[in-house]
Amino acid sequence: MILVTGGRGAVATHLLTLLLQAGRPVRVASSHPGQLRVPDGVTAVTCDLRDPATFPAALAGVTEVFLYAEASHIAEFVDAAVTAGVTHVVLLSSASVLDPGAAGNPLAKSHLDVETALLAAPLTTTILRPGSFAGNAGAWAWPIKAGRPVSLPYPGSHTDPIHERDLAEVAFTVLTDPRHQGRRLHLTGPQSLTFSEQIERLAEITGRPITVNNVTPRNGDRRWPTTSPVLTRTPCSATGRPTTAAPCP
Repeated sequence: MILVTGGRGAVATHLLTLLLQAGRPVRVASSHPGQLRVPDGVTAVTCDLRDPATFPAALAGVTEVFLYAEASHIAEFVDAAVTAGVTHVVLLSSASVLDPGAAGNPLAKSHLDVETALLAAPLTTTILRPGSFAGNAGAWAWPIKAGRPVSLPYPGSHTDPIHERDLAEVAFTVLTDPRHQGRRLHLTGPQSLTFSEQIERLAEITGRPITVNNVTPRNGDRRWPTTSPVLTRTPCSATGRPTTAAPCP
C-alpha cells in the first residue's frame, strides 16, 4: 500500500492518478480529507503532519509513502512509519537545501531537517529536490488578465520552473521502480528564466499587455514562442512519459 500525503496538492493529485492507472494500491491523506475528491475505491484518511496523533492510523498497512516536507513532528512521523512497517519514503523536498547557507535559511532548513531525519532512519529514502513550481506562476495570471501591473521585488532573478505533473511522473517512477530508489534528485524545468521573462510569456499566451513594477517592457525584435516552456512538457528518454524534469530518472 502506498500512502500519498498532501492529497489536496497538485503533485499528489497527479501522482494519485498515475498510481491508479498502474493498478497500484494507494491511500490518499490530508489534514482535511473531507475536502478531497477521490475516485471510487480510494480511501481518504486524516494525516496532519503537524499532529502526530494522526500518524498511526494513516500508516497502518502502508509500505511506501510520498511525503511532503513538514519538519515540526518529523521524528514522530519516522517512528510511526518504522513501526508500521514502511520501507520506502519519497520526500518532496526543495533545491534550496543545496545552497551553502541552507542551514541559516528558515525555509531551506525545514526541508533539510526532514531530509536529515529520514536519512538517519532505517528506511530507504528517495529525495526529490525541485526548484520553483510552474504552478506558482498562476499567482500572476489574475493581474495579467485584469491588465494590472505585476509587482516583483527581484524581476531579474532566475528560476527554472518545473511542472507539477513532471514531479508526479518522477515520484511515480521512484515509487514503482526499485532501480531508482534511494537517490537524491535535483529536478529542474527545461530553461532558466527571469521572473520578468516568465510573466512576459504568460502575458503573450493570454494576449494581454503587461506591466512589471509599473514599467512596460520593450522587447524590440525579440520573439517568444507561442507556448511557454513553463507550461510545456517533453518526452522523457528513459520512460517515454512526458516530462520537463531533469535529470530524467
